[in-house]
Amino acid sequence: MKKSFFVMLGILMFFPVFAAYNSWNVPDSSEIRKTLIEKWFDAPLINVRLNQPEIISNPAGEKFQVSLEETDVTYNIIVSSSTLTSYKFISASKIEYSEKEAFTGTCRGSWVLIKNKADDKPLCIRYYCTADSQVFVQFSPKGKTSTADLIIFNNYAAKGVATGVPFEKFYTASFDEVLKLTQKSIPWNYIDVKDKIYDNIHSMAAVINQKCTKILYTDDAMYDENNNLIKITTSEPLPIDAKEDRFYLSSAGFAKWIADGIVKPITGTQLNRSSLIVETVKVNDTSWQGKFSRRYPLYFSLDWVRNLSSKIISVYTGKNYNFKNSGVDVTRNLFSAINTPDGIKSQVTFIENTGYSVSALKSLLYVLAATESGSFYFGAIRETDRTVSPEIKVFNDCAAFFPYFDEKGVFGCYVFINGKPKSLDDFILYYSQDYVYFTRVRATERFYPE
Repeated sequence: MKKSFFVMLGILMFFPVFAAYNSWNVPDSSEIRKTLIEKWFDAPLINVRLNQPEIISNPAGEKFQVSLEETDVTYNIIVSSSTLTSYKFISASKIEYSEKEAFTGTCRGSWVLIKNKADDKPLCIRYYCTADSQVFVQFSPKGKTSTADLIIFNNYAAKGVATGVPFEKFYTASFDEVLKLTQKSIPWNYIDVKDKIYDNIHSMAAVINQKCTKILYTDDAMYDENNNLIKITTSEPLPIDAKEDRFYLSSAGFAKWIADGIVKPITGTQLNRSSLIVETVKVNDTSWQGKFSRRYPLYFSLDWVRNLSSKIISVYTGKNYNFKNSGVDVTRNLFSAINTPDGIKSQVTFIENTGYSVSALKSLLYVLAATESGSFYFGAIRETDRTVSPEIKVFNDCAAFFPYFDEKGVFGCYVFINGKPKSLDDFILYYSQDYVYFTRVRATERFYPE
């Protein structure tokens, strides 16, 4: 009995430590790094160059490779986690698949020390703690302590945060220790994707993607509450030789078609035009912008997505909401700076009645997928016509965004615009100089568009 008791006690004492290492499923190299300080971390570059790459296992049996990489002005000492890369081989008779172990310095569990070539001084330490290589936390020396940054696709969710911890502590700290040391100073919830469910996101996106093959983009077109094809601008019937198996939709009409697929299964009817064109932005009538807006609705798609989302919330809750009290507007200022080819620049993420710069879009949707899992977003696109003077900034088009994380924790986002799917990267490239205003809606399994 005594022997069994001590065995069980040993297991219980070991388990919390092992569980802590894996609270985020991040492979841990802290025990390995304790043995590398003199030979790798503190040694000058001239000596580090003499070291051969090493593969070392941690107490849990996970493999890491220690290696050196150099740039023009810096050098990196990398303790990289192992990953399995799949390969496909095609021969005349069959297709074969195999997996090969690889060590990548930016995969989950990798740790990188970046030093200056000129004087061998450390610049920062990075922990790669997610499945996306462009999402990481880094620590930089400052006096006797250190500061922390949380970077999500080149945007800083935290920048220069004081830690009160000596920089050298991060030579050997596990990621679990990092979490505990910075739990009040870094918004870890922005990148914590554990136990999040995206079934309804995938389900809605799959239905839309299937129906898109029958949608033909048609300027100013929408279907009203009686499923009649009309002009958005005038509510007049749209004179078109419509085919029975096709949908004719404009950018805004397509967004409404998505909304109708949510609303109609609950209410039995589709949304009407008049409730969606209600103005949500007040413009000074005597200003140039006000005078121009008499001839052309500068905030058309912003009004449209705000009203769409508010109507869906009203149907979900059984209460009558408008955009001001529905909470549909996404107005979170999440990032303080952005890393550009010209260096780090300060930025204001959200601008009232304008939205978010497209340069911050991927970072924003990543955080929204992590903190508002199960929501999708209508986006009103604000474009600038630079062919006239003064320039005209106008909300014309709409899009729908369905962000998620897959089973491996990799970020993805379905994007639909003008009745067609579009990759997020392509959307960002095409609208790189523009802004998007987001309104949120909960995804649903009861989604049946006409």
